[in-house]
Amino acid sequence: MQVILRQLGDCNLRRAEPSDLISVMEINLKTLPEHYSDYFYESLLAELPEAFIVAEISGKYVGYIMCKTEYGFSNFKKLGFVKKGHVVSVAVLEEFRKRGIGKALVEESINGVKIRNCDEFYLEVRCSNIEAVRLYEKLGFVIRQQLNAYYRDGEDAYLMAIELNSSN
Repeated sequence: MQVILRQLGDCNLRRAEPSDLISVMEINLKTLPEHYSDYFYESLLAELPEAFIVAEISGKYVGYIMCKTEYGFSNFKKLGFVKKGHVVSVAVLEEFRKRGIGKALVEESINGVKIRNCDEFYLEVRCSNIEAVRLYEKLGFVIRQQLNAYYRDGEDAYLMAIELNSSN
């Protein structure tokens, strides 16, 4: 059963289902240079369905976000091993950008990783993607480090993170 998490004008955000994955892969192919195997999408949906969100307008898929959880050293504390949510991929079709869909996808994924009791949430973003960096900063993410030659094409990334607590 499809439960709408949020409505944003004519756009509905809901948790992804297995039948959504082909459409998610199509958005990924159209919008991002990083591509993944079918199995990878399936495994992320199985692992963290609370933070695998799709955006639809009149039945057309226009965006998605998919995440995973992991344990690792904190991005904020000098010493500390924490449970973290990690944005693997987020995309909105170009003709549907600047409507708040990307922001809503990230906000809903934050809610999803909180359900899994994550202490932090992080992502990597191309240093050249100024609009995305600004969006993440508005949501409370901070740049924690620059990852040199992170992407296959050699571009650097920022690792951005946010601490999760009851006030986020």
